[in-house]
Amino acid sequence: MTERVVLAYSGGLDTSVAIPYLAEQTGAEVIAVAVDVGQGGEDMNVIRQRALDCGAVESEVVDARDEFAAEYCLPAIRANALYMDRYPLVSALSRPLIVKHLVTAAKKHGGTIVSHGCTGKGNDQVRFEVGLGALAPDLKIIAPARDFAWTRDKAIAFAEEKGLPIDVSAKSPYSIDQNLWGRAVETGFLEDIWNGPIEDLYSYTSDPAQERDADEVVITFDAGVPVAVDGETVTPYQAILELNRRAGAQGVGRLDMVEDRLVGIKSREVYEAPGAIALITAHQELEAVTVERDLARFKRGVDQRWGELVYDGLWFSPLKRSLDAFIDDAQRYVSGEVRLTLHAGRATVTGRRSEASLYDFGMATYDTGDTFDQSLAKGFVQLWGLPSKMAAARDSRLGG
Repeated sequence: MTERVVLAYSGGLDTSVAIPYLAEQTGAEVIAVAVDVGQGGEDMNVIRQRALDCGAVESEVVDARDEFAAEYCLPAIRANALYMDRYPLVSALSRPLIVKHLVTAAKKHGGTIVSHGCTGKGNDQVRFEVGLGALAPDLKIIAPARDFAWTRDKAIAFAEEKGLPIDVSAKSPYSIDQNLWGRAVETGFLEDIWNGPIEDLYSYTSDPAQERDADEVVITFDAGVPVAVDGETVTPYQAILELNRRAGAQGVGRLDMVEDRLVGIKSREVYEAPGAIALITAHQELEAVTVERDLARFKRGVDQRWGELVYDGLWFSPLKRSLDAFIDDAQRYVSGEVRLTLHAGRATVTGRRSEASLYDFGMATYDTGDTFDQSLAKGFVQLWGLPSKMAAARDSRLGG
């Protein structure tokens, strides 16, 4: 029986060429699977047909936009997920979803091999293969760009030799990955980290230096889930889409950073994530109002570790699953409204209110009506500082 390869298919040069190339190298039939995670660009039916024209025996398109928003982006909001305190995991969040659908397609079509277009220098090879190992360890994996030293020049020559129906003339100087959650741009002149990004790099955001009126938006959360924008009920997908539009128009969510890749190298990346940054900013502020101090302190460490696990391709790991349970419990009272002003590249919180608020006006005010008993503070301060005071006396006595 002929083996079948399930290919993660984008519709671009590399994965289009991979279809006949994999067939030649393995003797297997190729099933192309394209997953729509809100990346935009070409019509998905055009992409599906291109895979067939390149020699795939089957070609599937999966509309996973709502699933991506609700089951991958939403947990990132509740975890305030910012890798290295900045990057909202644009590419990392989409990979486990794509892996899930590749495994589903392999089961449906009798696939025994899974293939992806990642190189050996990036993080995505890890995310795909560790995820596949967790969900379907019996599947074999082939990565042509990595395993067969497949370069772009070779891909173009092979496409021309086979007469494949793809345009090999247009060569972008950048490597771009985009989806509903944001957009990542790398390579080209950006590899010199002294070179500043140019306006042509950006697509999801307008120039924040442009003169425009500020945009005020109110986001409503229920247990950490954005459920309304300016009073209009939304799904997670609709919330992200709307904040991408409005925050993007104000230049919010641009990042230019050198990040630590999992494979051990540092990489310069330019990101656009307007909706992600606006929603995480609002969510963090609502947590500041509704989450008790020690729980909030502990959760900040959990949030950081959650983001590192997702970045490192460990979405399906036991630790990630347990952290999800903690975060879910910590979101019990994260309900209310946050007002943001979107302007000049920034999402600034200007108001917050919640029925679950731990902010007590009477305790906080310095004016008439203050209910805080300041007479208790003197003894508290003395007891709080007692261990440090005693240690300092010891150090002085012993010459420490």
